[in-house]
Amino acid sequence: MSDDQVLEGIWAKLSEVAVKGAQYNSPERHPHPKCLQGTRVDLLKYIHGFLDDTEKNQLVWLHGTAGVGKSAVAFTVAERMRGLKVTEQTKVEKRLGGTFFFSREKTERRTAGFFFATVVYQLATNFPSIRKDVKRIIRDNPALLDPNTPLCDQMEALFLKPLRLLRLRLCGCSSLSFVVDALDECTSEPELTDLILSLARALRDPDLPVTHILLTSRSESHINKVMQNEEVRSLVREIPVRTSGEGGIISLDGADVDSDICTFLRHSFKELESRHPDFPQPSVDDLAKLASRAGRRFIVASTMMKFIIDDEDNDPRDRLQLMLELTSELLPGTEVYKLYDCILSTCANPKRAYMHLSIVAALADPLPISQISSLLGPGLGRDVQTTLIQLRSVIDIPTNTSLPVNIYHSSIRDYVSKPSNCSLPERFKKVRPS
Repeated sequence: MSDDQVLEGIWAKLSEVAVKGAQYNSPERHPHPKCLQGTRVDLLKYIHGFLDDTEKNQLVWLHGTAGVGKSAVAFTVAERMRGLKVTEQTKVEKRLGGTFFFSREKTERRTAGFFFATVVYQLATNFPSIRKDVKRIIRDNPALLDPNTPLCDQMEALFLKPLRLLRLRLCGCSSLSFVVDALDECTSEPELTDLILSLARALRDPDLPVTHILLTSRSESHINKVMQNEEVRSLVREIPVRTSGEGGIISLDGADVDSDICTFLRHSFKELESRHPDFPQPSVDDLAKLASRAGRRFIVASTMMKFIIDDEDNDPRDRLQLMLELTSELLPGTEVYKLYDCILSTCANPKRAYMHLSIVAALADPLPISQISSLLGPGLGRDVQTTLIQLRSVIDIPTNTSLPVNIYHSSIRDYVSKPSNCSLPERFKKVRPS
C-alpha cells in the first residue's frame, strides 16, 4: 500500500471519529436555535468586536442562566464566522476554525474525549494545506483518536501543531475563531477542567496565528473556578448575564430582551398565520403580555410558541389564551417551571405525563418510545406514545419511531429534578423514576 493510500485511510478514520453532531450546523441539532434578524444586536456586536481583534488570542466566555439564549448566540456567531473568508483572495478558507456543541443527551457530545479529533477534522477540512500534516501526525500516533488518550496530548498534537502550521499562511489575515457551546453539558467536571486548561495553554503559545475561542455555559461553580485559574484568567473576556461595554449595557436578560422576544413572537405568529389564515394576529398589548410572561427567557417564549402552534388537535386560539392567563408575578428564573406546569395540566393524565417526562429527562442515553414503554412494563408503560405526543412542545419526537426522543432544553431536567419545582397538585407527582 502506498503512503498516499495509508494517509487516505487515516483521514477516513478521522472522519469516522469526528462527532458530526457536535458541529454547529449539524442536522442532528435541528431546529437550530439562532438569533432572528434584528435581535441581540448589541450583544452580537460586542462579541464580534472581540473575535475581530487581530492582536492577541482570547477566550470569550458568555455565561448565564438556563434559557436566556446562549446556544442561539453561539450558532449565530458561528454562522457569521463561517461566512467570512480569512482573506479576500481565498476561495475556500473561512474564519471559523471549528465548533463543538456539547450535549448530555448524546454519548459522544457529553465528553471531551472526542473534542480535539472533531475540531481538527473541521480545521483541516477548512484549510486543505494542513490536511496531509494532520494525517501524518495521526499516523505517527494512532492513539490520538482514542477518546481515553490524555487531553493534553490530544491538544498538543491535534490543535496546537496544526495551528502552528497555519501561522505563516495566516500572517496579516483576519483572526481565526472556534465556537464551543454548553460547556456545562460535559458531564465530567475534571474532564471539562482539563479541556479549558488545555485550550488556555494552547492560546498562550507564541507561535499561533491570532485565534479566539467563544465558550458558552451556565454559571456553574466548577466552570467559574477554572476560569479564575491563573493560567486562564488573563485570556478570558467575560460576558456574564449583564456586563458593561463601550456602548452601554450589553445583556442577556436586560430590558432590551423584551423587545427581542416581541420580535420573535411576532415572527412566530406570522408563520402560524400561513398555516391558519383565520388565526387573528395578537394585539401589541397581547405580545407585550406574552413577552412579560417569558421573564426575559427565550426558552420560555420558544416553548410557548411550540405549545400554541405544534398541536394540531387543539385550537391555537385556546392555547394562546392559556398563555396569556399565566401570571406575570413570578420569581426570576421560575417562569419556565410555571409554563411546564401549565403544559402538564392540559394533558389527559397529568400524573402519567409528569412521570413520562421525568423518565425521558433522566435517561443517560435517550431511547425510542417503544423501548421506554418496554422499560416501564405493561402497567406504567401503556400509552407512552399517546402521553408524550401531548408533550411535544417540550419533547422532540422524531417521525421515525426507531429514533430516540429527547427533551428540547436542559431546563426540563432541572424542572423534574425536584418535586418542589412542579406546583401541580401533589397527586400528580406520586410516581417518579428512582
